[in-house]
Parts: sequence; C-alpha cells; structure tokens
Amino acid sequence: MRNELKHYINGEWIESTGSETIEVINPATEEVMGKISSGTEEDLDKAVKAARAAFPTFSHSTKEERIQWLKNIVEGYEARKEELIDVMTDELGAPLSVSEEVHYNMGLGHFKQAAESLEDFSFTEDRGGHTLLKESVGVSGLITPWNFPTNQTSTKIASAIAAGSPVVLKPASKTPYAAIILAEIIHEAGVPKGAFNLVNGSGSVIGNGISSHPDIDFVSFTGSGTTGEHIMKNAAETIKKVALELGGKSPVIVLDDADVEVAAKTALSNIMTNTGQVCSAGTRVFVPKSMKEDFEKKMVDLLPTFPVGDPRKEGIATGPLVSKDQWDTVQSYIEKGEKEATLLTGGTGKPEGLETGYYAKPTIFTDVSNDSVIAQEEIFGPVSTIITYDDLDEALEMANDTVYGLAGYVVGKDEETLRYVASNIKAGRIKINDAKTDFNGPFGGYKQSGIGREWGDFGIEEYLEIKSVHGMPSA
Repeated sequence: MRNELKHYINGEWIESTGSETIEVINPATEEVMGKISSGTEEDLDKAVKAARAAFPTFSHSTKEERIQWLKNIVEGYEARKEELIDVMTDELGAPLSVSEEVHYNMGLGHFKQAAESLEDFSFTEDRGGHTLLKESVGVSGLITPWNFPTNQTSTKIASAIAAGSPVVLKPASKTPYAAIILAEIIHEAGVPKGAFNLVNGSGSVIGNGISSHPDIDFVSFTGSGTTGEHIMKNAAETIKKVALELGGKSPVIVLDDADVEVAAKTALSNIMTNTGQVCSAGTRVFVPKSMKEDFEKKMVDLLPTFPVGDPRKEGIATGPLVSKDQWDTVQSYIEKGEKEATLLTGGTGKPEGLETGYYAKPTIFTDVSNDSVIAQEEIFGPVSTIITYDDLDEALEMANDTVYGLAGYVVGKDEETLRYVASNIKAGRIKINDAKTDFNGPFGGYKQSGIGREWGDFGIEEYLEIKSVHGMPSA
C-alpha cells in the first residue's frame, strides 16, 4: 500500500490540515493500491504563499541556473526510471512497455527539451524603437490529468522552471504517485524552496481553489472541456491568464494511394495506445469508399497484434481503462454506437477471460455518419469509427466538422496531396504517415480543444509576460 498523506510545500513534506483521504485504485485489479490526502483550502493557501514568497528571487534567477536545475531533474528522473514505470503501470493500468516507451520517455523528453530550448532562448530583444522584455508571469497553478501522469505534468513543470515561474501543482487524484516521485526528484535537483509545490486533493476543492485564487496569476489546465469552461469562469473574476488543453475528436484521413495495412495500423494504434485514453487520438477514420471493404478487413485482421490484458504480462499492448466510471462511460457510447452504425468488431462488456479489471473490448464501428454521437463526442476509450468519402474535399469538410481541433493525421504517398491535407485540417498538430514526435513542436488545439501551446519554446512563452521598454539606455 502506498499511503502518501503529505503535501510538498516550501521545500518540505508537511501534514495536511485536514484528515480526509482519497483512495487510489489499481484498474487492473480493482483493488485499493494506496491513499493520498484530500487537501484543504488551507493547504492550498500555504502552497500559494510559499510560491508567492519565492517569486522575487526565482523569477530573477539566471538562465544558467534554470538550465542546471532542469539538467539535475533529468539526472534524477533517469535514476528513478524503474520506479516511475512501475508506479504508472499500477495507477494507470498502462502495460509495462507503454509505461516506459510512452509515459516515462515523454516526461523525460520534456525536461530535456526545456533545457535545450532555454539555451537559445532570449528574454530581451532590441526592436529598434523599443526593447522587448519577457518576464515571469508570476505564480502558476498547474492542474494535470490522469491519462498521462508524467507527460502533461512534466511539460508544465519544465516550462515553468525555464521561465522562472514558481508553481503549485495539483496532480490527478486517480494517478497521483508519479507526480509525488517527480516532487522528490525536483527537491533533490536543488530547485529553490517554494518554487515548486504539490498539493493533492479533489478537483472541487484544490482544482477549484487554484483557478479562483487571487494570488495565482496563471492557470495551466489539461482535462475535459466542461472543467476547462469552469476554470475560465473562475479565472475571469481576477482576469487571470489561462492555458487550456482540452478534448479532441481527431480525424485520420486515409488517401486513395495509401498502403491499406499501414493505414489500418495507424488507425488501430490511435485507439489502442493508452487504451484510447488520449486527447489527441485519431478516432474518426476517413476512408475512400473504394477502399472500404479492404480497410475494414485489414483493421479486423490486425487487431490481435494489439493484445489486451494484464499490464504486467509481457507482450501486452493495451491495458484496462483507468476506472469504473470511465469503463461505464465507454460502455454507454458503445451502446449508442450499436444503434447508430454497424458494429464491425468488439461491443459491450469485457473481453473473455478479463472479468476482473476495467477492461473494454476494442471496438470498431463502420457505416458511421459524421453527425452521429459516436463521431462527434469524445469517447476516451478503445473505440474507432470508420467514415467513407467520395472525394478529398468532402473528407476535409467532414474532418473539420467538429467543435474540436486538437490533432489530425493523414496517411498516403503523394507529397503534394499530403501537404494539401495537412494545411487544410483545422487542428493544432498534424502527423503525416505516423511521423516521429518532435518535443520542440508546439502542442495545443484550435476551437474547443483549448487555448495556448505547450512543449519547447512555445511552452516556455506561456509562463511569460511581455513588457516593452521605450528609451532603454544602451548597455
């Protein structure tokens, strides 16, 4: 049992002012794996005061100091690799290979990239008639999601440190333990007292408190659109700067010259990686009508190459959903899909032999209408929808016919057509032929997928304010 009942505030682990706790469930076993403290408003106030007190010094730290802190974090992160992989497998249900190749590596990549981006980052720019200064935004409140315990948490923390912005972090209560390890790593890295604080607890108390706290200057949130809307309303009361990374219903556009097997693998990886619990997952697959039957067959044939099962067993690609609530939500969408479209494979219930754990059947629907519920609403599970098109402009029109705009994918061979599709999908990140992720490439969405960008130098910019100085004396 992991009973982590303290918060990290002003450089030390302290007891909560309250006595309530939150149970953390292992989704593969449905058993309690530990508890965390359900933090109070008083706990949050202590963390904010510590960050506020650290701000004058931390915001004026040198670029060289910040780079060294980030490099120290990288070193500490690598030293605790096995522990991070182990805990994410337990708290999220991610297979060991996914915990390492996706979650661990993404967290590491963000800290490395922030240090690298900072090397060439200029906080001062002479623009002729004025001098541009980039200064720390102030105290930043970070609210992170359960589906990527190190990815979103690390990119926010790394960018904040690079910008000299002290933070208060509230990790997701479903997956808090990787963040607690990160706090220990940051402590050992020598980051100044008060520059990093962690308060565990509920969204209703700590999350709500962060977005409405008068002494927090900036809120960076990753999560649902409903919560993002609430955060914006809270932040508006003090005209607080907000960055939001919200939901998605991303298209995968398969061109008529695409290799069917490559396209099917791309579509499957989008719903099977992290059990489909990915905001940027390509869950609407647009396929030429002439390719429909071949594509459907290839999807079904390749599905067994993404085996579902115990995340601690070798060779498993897909684990359980994170919780009973999430399992119920996915089941409800599958039920709706069975009324709206043709079930190609999968369906409701658990896979055979996996009665314990929040496992869902990988499910593919075809003959899907783009205006149906399963094509328009984010399911956040291993569910794919196949939609056919006659011509490419029709595919693009349907791809953009959504309130979301987080990501897009295109699979094909003709370079001119690939460029055309990439430039016409209204989304913040496009991947062509499953290209490798660049940690310096900005990540964020159009429309209701969010506000602002993370990763690399764009991520650092979010934690800065712009000042123009006219008549600056020469150095």
